[in-house]
Amino acid sequence: MPLVLDVGNCDPDHAAIRAMLSRHFQADVRRVMFVEEALAALAREPFELVLVNRRIFADDSDGLELIRRMKADPALSAIPVMLVSNYPDAQSAAVAAGAVPGFGKAALHAPQTLARLAERLPRQSAGAA
Repeated sequence: MPLVLDVGNCDPDHAAIRAMLSRHFQADVRRVMFVEEALAALAREPFELVLVNRRIFADDSDGLELIRRMKADPALSAIPVMLVSNYPDAQSAAVAAGAVPGFGKAALHAPQTLARLAERLPRQSAGAA
């Protein structure tokens, strides 16, 4: 099953993201709270997708830092990463840093969000959801 790394989301947001992913996609969601933890996890396991919060909940660091570091590392640069943010300017900055277009928590169940995720993850079969 494809692995998704959720980075820096608080408990309620992580639960909502995880529930949405398991309802619509085949994905095993792992969670870390810090950029360094994310980089270590990415070095250990073959993640298909990384979702990073705009502001890392645990230390209020900038989620763009993870995107920049992933894209600067030849071993990680091909892994798709999406920013989780409702702010269009933050989404633009993430894409400029090398992320694929992400989504905001307010649009978690929006057709556009599901379509973007479907480009990276296999859909759940009709009877599995």
